[in-house]
Amino acid sequence: MDLVTTHKSDHDEASTSMRPAHIYANLSDEQHTELVTALHQQWRVAARAVMVLLSAGGMSAAEIADVLHFDPRTVRRWIVRHGLEGLSGLPDRPRTGRPRLGSHGLGDRIRRLLNTPKAWTTARIWRALGRPNLSLRTIYRRTREHARWSRPRLIAKSDPDHDQICASIRDQITALPAGSVVLAEDETHLDLLARVRACWMPRGVRHRVMTPGTNIRRTVHGAVNLATGAWHHHVSVKNVSVVFCYFLDLLLAAYPDAPIIAVICDNGTTHHSGITKRWLAEHPRMALIEGARYSPQDNPVERIWAVLKQHIANTAPATMPDRVRQAHAFFRNRTNDQNLTTAAPWTSPWLPESYRQKY
Repeated sequence: MDLVTTHKSDHDEASTSMRPAHIYANLSDEQHTELVTALHQQWRVAARAVMVLLSAGGMSAAEIADVLHFDPRTVRRWIVRHGLEGLSGLPDRPRTGRPRLGSHGLGDRIRRLLNTPKAWTTARIWRALGRPNLSLRTIYRRTREHARWSRPRLIAKSDPDHDQICASIRDQITALPAGSVVLAEDETHLDLLARVRACWMPRGVRHRVMTPGTNIRRTVHGAVNLATGAWHHHVSVKNVSVVFCYFLDLLLAAYPDAPIIAVICDNGTTHHSGITKRWLAEHPRMALIEGARYSPQDNPVERIWAVLKQHIANTAPATMPDRVRQAHAFFRNRTNDQNLTTAAPWTSPWLPESYRQKY
């Protein structure tokens, strides 16, 4: 008997030692959504009872709301109703009119879903919500309450050495001799094919913008003086090194008295080609400074390009010279102060603090 008892005790100890100390539920996103949906729909009365029990156990309304995915005000309301009416106060009361489809927390769940970038459609949202007993039209209406239909914005990846490169640019600008000029430079394209942007139109009318059949493209080199807002640009057929050097020559002629003209640009191939390097060696007054890769947000000229393209959007000139004249007229009618306001060079990490104080 003692031997049997000893064996049984050893077996119990071995079984106890093999049990894990803690067990946690491992839920997929779909399973988690299904459980939350059930708490907000067919098990909502049970969820209200759980609110009361958790509150009696010492949890606050905010903590209960976080666990059960309710608003804290909802948790407090059901706790108060249970205190006044007891268990009979937890079921839904009779309501006049057609009940609202979907739980009160459906909008919050839709917002949480849409916070993750994805090609969300009404059908995908419905499936991600656990296929609730709601029509796609109802899901669409509830989604429209918290979201809008628009395209995401592409952003460029950042250079891993971005901060060091920007610090080097600031040091180079600080070391420039007195009277030097600092410009930001960039290139863009003018297309005969119209850029189509959303705009207001009369109800029942959809504007039609004529296409040219075969697109024609021109390159625009532009530079803005980061101190005065003076704008310089040149339109060419192609973006090649010879044209870029010609544009730099125009900048040299625009500032004949400056000891150094520092032009900050991106890492385009024309900026460090052999032709450009030989031209720079022959013109010591020109200092070309390349910024960090994949960082167009650093360049103030990008903002001027954006305003230009918005200005000429939805227009369809008959010929490419007409499109070029559009661009010339746009720049001709802008003041230096407008260029500075648009470019906002003080937001660029290229400029040292002492330089920004000029604004």
